[in-house]
Amino acid sequence: MTEKRKINVLIDGRNFTVVGAEDERYVREIAQYVDINIKKLANKNERLSPTMAATLAAFNVADELFKLQEKHKELEKRSKEPLERFDDLKKEVYEANEKVKELEKHNLEQKDEVIKTKMSKEELFKVMNDTKDKLEENEIKLHRLEELNKELKDKHFNSQLEIVELKKQLSQTLSLIEDKN
Repeated sequence: MTEKRKINVLIDGRNFTVVGAEDERYVREIAQYVDINIKKLANKNERLSPTMAATLAAFNVADELFKLQEKHKELEKRSKEPLERFDDLKKEVYEANEKVKELEKHNLEQKDEVIKTKMSKEELFKVMNDTKDKLEENEIKLHRLEELNKELKDKHFNSQLEIVELKKQLSQTLSLIEDKN
């Protein structure tokens, strides 16, 4: 338990003994504040008695106290609001973080899909280029075969002509032989 002290203070020229557990410096500051308020009122209106000046000073201090209490209540109310919203905001942050994780996962899946598609595309281009090369080779072979076929047709035609010529000669030779016989 805190020890109570007796502190002598001077307010409006009168000596008062204040008993309490508060720090001496704090008690003296309060006494000085009250003394200054009483003296301000007494200096403004010299017709005020010391009791009236003390009463008006008490009224003014009470007014300040009420206003500060009201301001304090308002500040408490305003400070509670963010604290009350803290759980909601915390939940929103959690949900946003989960959404970010989900989007990051989806992004990675999409990147994997893009890489697979790119690889597949590259494989298709390779197959397409290989097929194109084979087609070109086959076209060259076809062209050679067509040339060879033409040569063979020409040879065949010439052979046919030769055969016809030989048949004609044979026929003539046989006819001559028959005529001689």
